[in-house]
This record gives sequence, structure tokens and C-alpha cells, in this order.
Amino acid sequence: MIRSLLVANRGEIARRILRTAATMGVRTVAVHSDADTELPFVREADEAVLLGPAPPQQSYLDAAKVLDAAKRTGAEAIHPGYGFLAENAGFAQAVLDAGLVWVGPAPAAIEAMGDKVNARNRMAAAGVPVAAGTAEPLADVDAAVVAARDLGYPLMVKAAAGGGGIGMAVARDEEQLRAAYVTARSRAERFFSSPAIFLERYIEHARHVEVQVLGLADGRVVALGERDCSVQRRHQKVAEETPGPGIGEDLRQRMFKGAVRAAEAVGYRNAGTIECLVDPVAQDYVFLEMNTRLQVEHPITELVTGIDLVAEQLRVAAGDEPSFDVDGVRPRGHAIELRVYAEDPKRFLPSPGPITAWIEPVGPGIRVDAGYAAGNSVTLFYDPLLAKLCVQAATRAEALDHAADAVAEFRIEGIKTNLPFFAELLDDPRFRSGGYDTTLIDQMHGS
Repeated sequence: MIRSLLVANRGEIARRILRTAATMGVRTVAVHSDADTELPFVREADEAVLLGPAPPQQSYLDAAKVLDAAKRTGAEAIHPGYGFLAENAGFAQAVLDAGLVWVGPAPAAIEAMGDKVNARNRMAAAGVPVAAGTAEPLADVDAAVVAARDLGYPLMVKAAAGGGGIGMAVARDEEQLRAAYVTARSRAERFFSSPAIFLERYIEHARHVEVQVLGLADGRVVALGERDCSVQRRHQKVAEETPGPGIGEDLRQRMFKGAVRAAEAVGYRNAGTIECLVDPVAQDYVFLEMNTRLQVEHPITELVTGIDLVAEQLRVAAGDEPSFDVDGVRPRGHAIELRVYAEDPKRFLPSPGPITAWIEPVGPGIRVDAGYAAGNSVTLFYDPLLAKLCVQAATRAEALDHAADAVAEFRIEGIKTNLPFFAELLDDPRFRSGGYDTTLIDQMHGS
């Protein structure tokens, strides 16, 4: 087993990884920027190293500084969490070249799935269903218009690199396509240093459902359940639940088999997620993309399966067998995750500042993965995720009620949060019915 681990991340995901590593007897190292010096994850590690100033490019995204910190502290392995360098194939290779253990998939798998156009083509070749779309990045806006005539509207305009909904827009006619292409290309170049754009048929009233996979050290791939991630604002997830409402057992098993094929097609090892778009009426799905890392919403899979995914990541990275019966995974009950952000609950704009009070809900079936505490300050340098409020109950109806009670008990003061939005969401008949799709928040706010 790995004896020492550097966590190349911050906030709640750093704390979450540190917690499991500590229970496994692994010595831990945290790295941090000067803006994060007072956050809980820094003091909870066995050792902490200051990387540099607050801007990510000078701290968390500086691969050389992270590797130097690992060398100076004697860390044997690096866990990247999510975001920052987690899906950077070059960094993964640099970790391996330094003689360290990379807690994640091979650099080749990250690279293969990092370009959405290449990933689509590989999945189609592996027999995984994909939506109609362009097989190559588009040369210019005129090429996009020509391709659209063959594909038909509506279309999703997407960046070939990156994620998080950046550079995505729906086009229902040529005028919208031309505008969306220019905006998407500009944003893709700015955020991902790649202007590559492609088109994909837009599925009306689709649900965003993902399958958690784990590539084992011996080459096997196992599917550990699905999560519905359709509650989104600006194409970014806000709430998730498992199992996915409206997913029939036949569709579920087809998605699991497709997810396993997808991971096997790139020789995948460690934790990953196959994201899909689901047509709940037709009970069919298409491959969307693969996230070659641990997902933000992994806790709800842990709640219903009883499997610690971070522990399994460390086992796979060390070449060990899994701690659970691969053929005996039987999810139990229903779990919901609510991403608590420092943001205005109506416009979803960031709300930085000092936190003057922080009181978490407690009790059976409640899990809070938090990155902050009272006395900490939220800055504009990083994603404003404060915590993940997760609940589990025997049924979906009970989980919804449990989540509503937990939201009411969660007290954060000094900054605005989206907790009032969650109170609204959990009372909304469209969400409670389970028949919602990715347009739910727009419907709630009349946009």
C-alpha cells in the first residue's frame, strides 16, 4: 500500500481524500496557495506546503511546484482530486516520470478521452451509442453551417477540449449557430487553449445521467451505479441523485454495459465516469463524454453502495485487489447530493467574503463534505463550492424530505449561498415527481 500521499487540490475534495488516507494509515501532504492557508484541509494534513500566490496558475496549476513539493516531503503518490491538474495527461506523465505513483488512469487514457471529438469516434468504434455529430473539428463557421444542413437542427455547439459546460450552446437555426460558434470558439480558446469546435444533435428534454466506473488493477472494469445530474445551471451541475428516476432496469443495464465497454476501449484503470444523455420517453441513451477522474458527486454512490471510492482509487494505484465483491455490488436506498455554493440563490453569481457562522446538519443519513468553516473567507480565485450536502434514505420520497430538513438546518452566514434555492427545488413538484430534465432550473425561474 502507498505509505505517503500528496493531495494536489484544495477545499472539500482535499479534505475528503485526506480523511480516507488517514483512516488507511497513509501519511498525507497538503499543498496550498497563500489564500487558502487558513482552510481546514491545510491543518488536517500531516504536512502542508505553500505553493505560492492565490492565482491558480501560480499555485495549484503549477505542475513543477507540485512535483517539487512531493519530492521535498517524500511523498510516494499524488492524488489530483478533480479540476486543476486532474485531467492533465502531461502532468500525469510527469508524476510517473518522477518515479511517483499517479492515483488516476494512465496518461494515454486521459489523452484519449480528453478530446471530445476523438472520444466520440472511439466510442462509436467500440459499439457505444453516440449522438449524430461531426467526426472532425470544424474549420470555421461556414463549415459549421454546411455540417448543420446534413445533421439538422437543433444542434449543440461544443468545445472539443475542456468541460464544465464552457463553450456550449444550443442552436436552433443558422443565425443562432453562427452566433454560438463565434462565442464557443472564443471561450474554448480562452479557457482551454484550443479553439476546436464540433456539433452534436441536441436531444430535447434529455436527462444527464452518468455511470460510475472503476477500472481495477487486473484489467477488469466494474460499473458501480448511475447518477442523475440533470439539475443544472449554465450547463453546470447543482444537484444529483441515485438511482436515476425514470431509468428502467433494461436501460440501466444497457448503460452499465456501454460504460464498461467505453472504459475497456481505452484500457482504463482507476475511478472514472461515463456521462450520457438519456431520452426517458424512448428509454435510450447516447455517450456524452468521459471524466477521467473522481467526480464531485461521488459521495452519493458511496452512500448507496457502501464503497469508499477514494480507498479503492488508492488500492488500484498500488496494484491491490478491491476491498469489495465485484460481482456483489447491490446499491441500497436513495441518495441525493446538493452542491452548496457561495452564490446568489437567484442569479447564481459568486458571493465572496468572510464566513461568520457555519453550522452543519447532523443525524443518520446525512453527510456533509465541506471545504470551509466559520472564520474562513471565500475568494474569487476559485470555484465557489463550499460543501456538498448529501442525504440517504430508504426511498426517494424519504430522501427528498430528509434533504429538505437538512437544508433548513444548514446555517451559513456572512455570505450569500444557494441554500434558499435548494429549499425551493425540494419543494418544486416537477423535481419531486422525478420527471424533470436539464431545463428544470430555467423552468423554475421562468427563463
